[in-house]
Amino acid sequence: MKLSISVSVMVCSTLAGWIGQLMDHGNWLGGWSIILGTVGAFAGVWVGVKIAKYFEL
Repeated sequence: MKLSISVSVMVCSTLAGWIGQLMDHGNWLGGWSIILGTVGAFAGVWVGVKIAKYFEL
C-alpha cells in the first residue's frame, strides 16, 4: 500500500506542478506550480489508496 501511494503522489504532484509551470510561463517556483503540485499530491494519495484497495495490496 505504501508503494502505490508513494508512486501515485510522485506522479500526480509532478504532473500537476508541470501544468502549473506551463501556466506560469516556465516558472517552477511560481504560485500556480506550487498550488497545483500540492493539490496533485493530495489527489495522488487518494489515487494511491484507491489503487491499493482495487488490487488488494
